[in-house]
Amino acid sequence: MQNITTTLKKLFYSWKRSQVPIKLPIKISKIDNLIIFLICILISIISSYKLLLISPLNLSDFFSWFLIFCEALISSWILILVSKKENPTITSRQIILIITLLLVIQAMKLGLASTISPLSIIIPPALIISQGMGSITALAWVSIASLIWPDSAININNNLFFISLVCASVVSVLGGRIRSRAQLLQLSIFVPIGAFLSQWILIGKDKISLFDKQEFVFVDGKIFSDSLLLAIVMLFTILFIPVFESIFGLLTKARLLELADKEKPLIRRLSIEAPGTFEHTLLICGLAEEATRIIGGDIDLIKTGALYHDVGKLHAPNWFIENQEGSNNPHDEIDDPIKSAEILQAHVDEGLKYARKNRLPKLIANFIPEHQGTLRMGYFFQKAKEKNLNINESDFRYKGPIPQSKETAILMLADGCEAALRAMNVNASDKEALDTISNIINTRQKDGQLDNSDLSFGEIYLIKRAFLGVWKRIRHRRIQYPTSKNNTFS
Repeated sequence: MQNITTTLKKLFYSWKRSQVPIKLPIKISKIDNLIIFLICILISIISSYKLLLISPLNLSDFFSWFLIFCEALISSWILILVSKKENPTITSRQIILIITLLLVIQAMKLGLASTISPLSIIIPPALIISQGMGSITALAWVSIASLIWPDSAININNNLFFISLVCASVVSVLGGRIRSRAQLLQLSIFVPIGAFLSQWILIGKDKISLFDKQEFVFVDGKIFSDSLLLAIVMLFTILFIPVFESIFGLLTKARLLELADKEKPLIRRLSIEAPGTFEHTLLICGLAEEATRIIGGDIDLIKTGALYHDVGKLHAPNWFIENQEGSNNPHDEIDDPIKSAEILQAHVDEGLKYARKNRLPKLIANFIPEHQGTLRMGYFFQKAKEKNLNINESDFRYKGPIPQSKETAILMLADGCEAALRAMNVNASDKEALDTISNIINTRQKDGQLDNSDLSFGEIYLIKRAFLGVWKRIRHRRIQYPTSKNNTFS
């Protein structure tokens, strides 16, 4: 009976791992939850308080107020839920940003709705959210910000409201895909032009006004004024996006590509002071990028994270074999496995210090400890056993944590496979290479390194095939050119 129970448990575990896992959201502290709740209450009050100003106030009015209050509160909760679903690693600061933007917009609707077009109220925040937290979160924010309109006394043109909703949705979708500041600038030009043409078609030519008043930029209902103000506000939003990135820990595509520039001081130092590590990093980038692409992960994130994962080796490059260039190995000179293990752990600790000093985003800094996880330093552990030292295995394991995302897990697997694949004979068969890849990945899987990574069995299989494909591309033979006395052949 016990064997049957054990078998059923194994089958259930295998079935569970074969499914696409659901990443649990990061826990938020009680204080942050309280702040978020209070902001949601403020949003609900702003959205509904005018119904309480009706005199005399009867039961039906109070009931209408209560419905709108609850609607705003539930909408805010749904927005938070959607943001957590799209970004399980979202922080409390980022949730507070989303909710605060909704609060600010609700306040602007009350104070400025008669002066400023809905275009300039809804679209700029949608650009910020889509850049930092994704298109789905931005679309949810736009939907809620458009539905909860507190000042019903102001009559909004239905066509203008529709145009605002469509433009905000376009910005939300495109904003999540934009990969450079130049594309953001293009968006800030073409969206207002599109809004202008849409208003011209749907609202009418009689609303076009250029310089008929001194305050032409703030004349609500004038097509040119609305579009020009939208362009100005979007340009200012683009200027302030780096500020939001710094304060709220947003990681936009443009920021990732900037960090991936190999002329960045930290990467440049790595290429000069630890050239072997830098070459190893570039090879890992090729493996990790292909594997991430095949499973639909964040390619920009892993490409940038891979560049910084070994920056900690800058503190002592010559202690790592890829940088020794045939010189004596310092580990042989000290002949102390425990000390050597501490040096290996130090490259992770020092890497985190470099990350803090250079203000790397948290999602990039996570690659530094997680690419090693809690792996055992097998070589020095075996050396210690040969010396009959009184040791614990934990002394020869990295401190972790184990990979918490698909991208950091892929980097760990690429790091393990890179050296083995590079050392293989150029005439090795595809089966031999795949066996090597599978052995390394299966070993890490059995060691529990992938337990928190959300990688399913199907995705792990695709990663193996991706690594094999990269190896097949880089193992090509070179033609042996003939030589002559004056070496004119090249």
